[in-house]
Amino acid sequence: MIAWLFPGQGAQTVGMGEELFESSRPARAVFERADAALEWSVSKLCFEGPPEALQLTANTQPALVTVSIAALEALKEAFPDLDGPAFVAGHSLGEYSALVAAGALDFEDAVRLVHLRGQAMQEAVPTGVGSMAAIMADDATVRALCSEAAQGEVLAPANYNAPGQTVIAGHAAAVARATELAQARKVKVMALKVSAPFHCSLMQPAADRMRLALAGISIRPPRWPVVANVTGEPTTVPDQIRELLVRQVDGCVRWEQSVRWMADQGVTQALEIGSGRVLSGLVKRIDRRISVLSVGDVEALEEAKAFFGGDGCESAGRSEPR
Repeated sequence: MIAWLFPGQGAQTVGMGEELFESSRPARAVFERADAALEWSVSKLCFEGPPEALQLTANTQPALVTVSIAALEALKEAFPDLDGPAFVAGHSLGEYSALVAAGALDFEDAVRLVHLRGQAMQEAVPTGVGSMAAIMADDATVRALCSEAAQGEVLAPANYNAPGQTVIAGHAAAVARATELAQARKVKVMALKVSAPFHCSLMQPAADRMRLALAGISIRPPRWPVVANVTGEPTTVPDQIRELLVRQVDGCVRWEQSVRWMADQGVTQALEIGSGRVLSGLVKRIDRRISVLSVGDVEALEEAKAFFGGDGCESAGRSEPR
């Protein structure tokens, strides 16, 4: 049993998707559709940068969705008999890519929505007011640190990424206090270079803007269940999908729970479709019952033949582990 996984913010890099654009006609068409939908060249931004422009949240989000769907189209071209997955899931922003892949959301709607999402998230909190940090500790330790460091400000777990890796978000001063407490207790902590405190209650204004935007968007029942960030469980109901996309903006990303749920259902293989290998690393830490292949360039398409069992077609949807 296989799952398709789609990366979120942090996976971006200048040059991403360019090989796919040059070697695959369906992938090239995805980039062209994105450029037309946005009325600016996300393709050029992906291929040439500059890095500081690609790192801007409003640009990063449509760029990553575009590369993910381009990679998926290149994969389908390489393996015409590719079976569909049992489940799809995406990390934060990647949930939009998952919904496009499952046929629940039109691609053009998705890139326009995440461009707005990025703008709304950036504008929700003035620069410097919020921040995020990754804490390498168990859930109880992280929650205790947040409770002690908050001191009346916003501070909470934002991303449950993998065992022993939880990202916290909130007011910058509260995150700094949590960092100091963690370091004093010999707990490893790493400040994240982000432009805003994502996935916490400070994002409420952005969630409100997304609720309005999503109200006018057509969402269809997906071909395959979408494992939602907010719940860590699958959904196929359009109205529920719409609400979960709103809640996702200021709610916690339960990636570890999502991956464990899929593994418990019998998923033994996963494709990370898009830029980078972030999700592959997280999945290996969460549950080694799942083998993962990152598919974001031409070389990975060749590796997929072995991953699928040799022929890359008839065995592509089989549930047996390698």
